[in-house]
Amino acid sequence: MRGDAAAGTPQRVLGFWMCTALVMGNTIGMGIFLLPASLAPYGWNALLGWIVTVVGCLCIARVFARLARRLPGEDGAFSWIRMALGARAAFAVGWCYWVSVWVTLATLAVGIVGYLGALWPPLAVLPAWPLGLALVWGFVGVSLLGARAGGGVQVATTLLKLLPMAALAGVGLWLSATAPGTLRLDYPRAEISFGATLAASTIALFAMLGIESASFPARAVRDPATTIPRATLVGAVLTGLVYVAVCAVPMLLLPPERLAASGAPFVEAFEVAVGVGGGRWIAVFVVVSGLGALNGWTLLAGELTRTMAREGALPGWLAVDNRRGAPQRALLLCGSLASAMVAMSYSGTLAQAYTFLTTVVTAATLPLYLGCALALFVLWRREGGAPGDGAALAAALGGGYALLALSGVGAESLGWALALALAGAPIYLWSRRRILRA
Repeated sequence: MRGDAAAGTPQRVLGFWMCTALVMGNTIGMGIFLLPASLAPYGWNALLGWIVTVVGCLCIARVFARLARRLPGEDGAFSWIRMALGARAAFAVGWCYWVSVWVTLATLAVGIVGYLGALWPPLAVLPAWPLGLALVWGFVGVSLLGARAGGGVQVATTLLKLLPMAALAGVGLWLSATAPGTLRLDYPRAEISFGATLAASTIALFAMLGIESASFPARAVRDPATTIPRATLVGAVLTGLVYVAVCAVPMLLLPPERLAASGAPFVEAFEVAVGVGGGRWIAVFVVVSGLGALNGWTLLAGELTRTMAREGALPGWLAVDNRRGAPQRALLLCGSLASAMVAMSYSGTLAQAYTFLTTVVTAATLPLYLGCALALFVLWRREGGAPGDGAALAAALGGGYALLALSGVGAESLGWALALALAGAPIYLWSRRRILRA
C-alpha cells in the first residue's frame, strides 16, 4: 500500500513461514541464554515451572488463533479488544504493550553490544552507546524497506539462532547415550512446592513473551484467518519444545552453584561438553539471536503503532506509510524512543538493564493476554454462545493463565503496569478530542 494507511489495498506479503519465524524470532531473543542461571535455585521446580508456562502460553496462543479466525479483517490484537471491550480498554492494553515494545528494542540493542564486546575485545574499550544506536537505526532501516524485507531477514536469523540450541540439545542426547555418568541426575535437591513452581514459571514466562507477534502485522499477512492461527500455534509449540530441551542440558551438566553464578550458562555448558573454546561459537549465535529478535520487534513496533494510530488511539499522522507500504513515521518515532532508552541504559550495568526489561515487559504484556481472552469470551457471547464452539473454554483457560501469571509477577510489576496505563491517559483523551472535533 502507498500513501496514507487508510487508502488502497494492503500489501499481504507475509506467509506462514514468515509469520512462524516472526513468532519464534521475537520469542527466542537473548533472555533464554541467561535463563538457566536464573532458574538454577529452583531445582526441579524449574522444570515444573516450564511445563506450566508452556501449557499456559499454548492456551494464550489458542486465544489468538480463535480471534484471528473470528475477525480476519481486523488489524490484530488491538482491534480485537476494541471491538469486544471498547476503545478505552483497547487503548489501556495497547498503550502498555506499545511501551514494552520500544523498551524491548533498546534492551536488545544494549545486550547485543555487550556480547559484541566479548567477541571482539577492541569494541569493549569504545563508547558503547553509539553502536547501540547504530543497531536500532539499522533495523529501523530494514523495516522501512517493507514487510517482505523484514520477513526475509527474520526467517534467516531464526534458522541461524536455532543452530546452537539444536547443537546443545544434541550434545545432551549424545552424552546420555554414551556417557550417562557425566549427567547430574541428582541435581538439584530444592523442595518441590507450588510457590517455587509459580515463581519459576513467572521467570520462564519472560522468555516466552512474543507468541502474539503474528497477530500484529495482520494487514500484511496472506489469508490471515488461516495463516495467523497456524503460525501462532506452531511457533508457540516449537518454541516451547526448544526451550525445555535446551534449558535442561545446562542443569544436567553444571553444578548448581556454578550454574546459578554463571553469566553465560550455555557457553559454560558447551565448554564442559566439547572442551574449552567451544563455547565461543555459542556467543556468536547469541549475537545472531539478538539481531533476529531486534529485527522482529522493530517490525512489530511499526505495525502496532500504525494500527493504534488508525484506530484513533495515537495521532493520525503516525498511520501514514511510505512508498514501500512501511509505516515510516511510526518506525521513526519508535526508533527515537528506543534511542533515548539506549542512552539512558548506560547509566547502569547490563544486568540492571535486563532486570528493568523483565519487570516492565512482563507487566505490560500480561494485560494484553488477559484482554484478548476477555475479548474472545465477549465475542462468543455476542454470537450466541454456542456450547460446542470451544471459544469459551479457550477464553477461560487463557484468561485463567494470565491471572495466574499476574499473581506471580509481584506487587512491583503490577505497579509498573498500572503506572504505564495511567501515563497514557492524557494522550488518549487528546486523541479522542481531535476525533470528535474532526
